[in-house]
Amino acid sequence: MKTSLLHTTGTARGALAFYSACCAVVLMSAGAPAFSQDEAPPPKASAQAGPQSPGPVEPERWNLYYQATSIGQYHPGFTSPYSGPFSLAGHPEAEASLTSTVFFGWQVFRNTQLYFNPEVAGGRGFSGTNGVANFPNGEIPRADTATPKAYLARLYVTQDFGFGAEREEFDSDANQLAHSRPMNRYSITVGRFSAEDFFDNNRYSHDPRSQFMGWAVMYNGAWDYAADTRGYTWGWVHEFHTKNWSFRYASAAEPTVANGGRFDRRLFRDRGDMFEGEFRYKLGAHDGAVRLLNYENHADAGTYADAILLAKQKGTTPDVTATRRVGTLKYGFGVSADQELAKDVGVFGRLGWNDGKTESFAFTAIDRLATLGVSVGGARWKRPNDTVATEVTVNGISAVHAQYLATGGSDFLIGDGKLRYGPESIWESYYSARLLPWLFAAVDAQHIANPAYNRDRGPVWVGTLRLHVETGKK
Repeated sequence: MKTSLLHTTGTARGALAFYSACCAVVLMSAGAPAFSQDEAPPPKASAQAGPQSPGPVEPERWNLYYQATSIGQYHPGFTSPYSGPFSLAGHPEAEASLTSTVFFGWQVFRNTQLYFNPEVAGGRGFSGTNGVANFPNGEIPRADTATPKAYLARLYVTQDFGFGAEREEFDSDANQLAHSRPMNRYSITVGRFSAEDFFDNNRYSHDPRSQFMGWAVMYNGAWDYAADTRGYTWGWVHEFHTKNWSFRYASAAEPTVANGGRFDRRLFRDRGDMFEGEFRYKLGAHDGAVRLLNYENHADAGTYADAILLAKQKGTTPDVTATRRVGTLKYGFGVSADQELAKDVGVFGRLGWNDGKTESFAFTAIDRLATLGVSVGGARWKRPNDTVATEVTVNGISAVHAQYLATGGSDFLIGDGKLRYGPESIWESYYSARLLPWLFAAVDAQHIANPAYNRDRGPVWVGTLRLHVETGKK
């Protein structure tokens, strides 16, 4: 008990010191008022169509935005009769993360844009970012390095080919130049990006820096999207866009191993293919959208049934990595919808499903998912830039996946050594307040039942404090 207490105290003190340093960096990073003369809209890393302008905008040749986000989290001790190599620790933990990003955009030609995002990230997640499939901090780099490191987040070029004379106007934003684009267009994007920049968008839940922080809430957790440990990949995206609907396709590099940092170059055999249709509409004066997603991944991955069979033959613990084969297929489907009900009030939801038989490879260990939530803006209490929101996400795994974990197997982020299966469910709520034109603070609470699908462990409460800076120069 003494050793555990000392460990907990030391961890909490270390995390508090790191979080204090992160907060100082976040605040100092925006301390130069000359960096932004105009009040900028919230930066969004997503390359999907961002804020549209109701009227003509003055085209800009370039823009520069910046964000810094620090997240501090704590969970108390909880019921934990046993643990495995990838379990969430049963004793209290306090951890913190920091990210800092520069967003540079350049209008090369009238219908050609280039975007460049260098980024710095560091910190630690609970238990080495293990033990919860719907992990509570969407900003934590899964490489789990406490020391902040610089890397290339995005570098891509987008070329539009227009059809017809009609154009739509866009305001200046992170990774979006103020300019007009053809209303009916075919666009090609090539370079380094995150797949969620273009797919699985949702108005109320798509950015852990300003919205919900759970992994399976910010994106569809059953979508094992192609990415390295930091969430980025190399590839291309094709999109045909009209006023009310869009269809997009992408092909991107998969990592060489699950949650790996290097990419498989055998793209004709191993890659992630994504397809999505989006329909936009109005109910009265209120905007709504529905998106249907399909993905098909080919990777050097294993299967849970083969791992169980091999373990029985050898009398060992099942290991899905021992059954890897080049070109193994994993496929799935997703639905994302959001609907404004009244001014500053909206509801949203997601559904996700994948085959459940193939190794969890790039994102997280979720085979089934359902999310429902509501978001309310602060205009009703004279805080128009504040947001309060709540959601419930229930995620599960297939029968063979559960059997694999129950017999001692592990994925790259969950594995308690044994399992009494139950769906992992998380209720998350947050309040985000704009304190200054460039500074937002949020408090967030998450209740996790059956962490890593284990009814023998938990429940767990997670408390979060987030500081977010955003600024830019047009």
